[in-house]
Amino acid sequence: MNVIFSKYAKLELEDAMHYYDLEYEGLGWRFKEEVKKAVIRISGYPKAWSVERGDIRKCLLHKFPYKCCILLRVSIYL
Repeated sequence: MNVIFSKYAKLELEDAMHYYDLEYEGLGWRFKEEVKKAVIRISGYPKAWSVERGDIRKCLLHKFPYKCCILLRVSIYL
């Protein structure tokens, strides 16, 4: 399964990285690495995540648990 970030999701990721770097130098990079790990989990098991609403699912980040999650729309093409 391919994971594609929308333009707005990319901007939000960059904003979050900047925010975390302001809090503690290097934390933005660590946040991005956790997002990459989550993307690997999502691509391996796209339907494993809890349903947020409709076809939108939620994957929480392990090391950034406070309201840090990836919302995804699962579309499986045959």
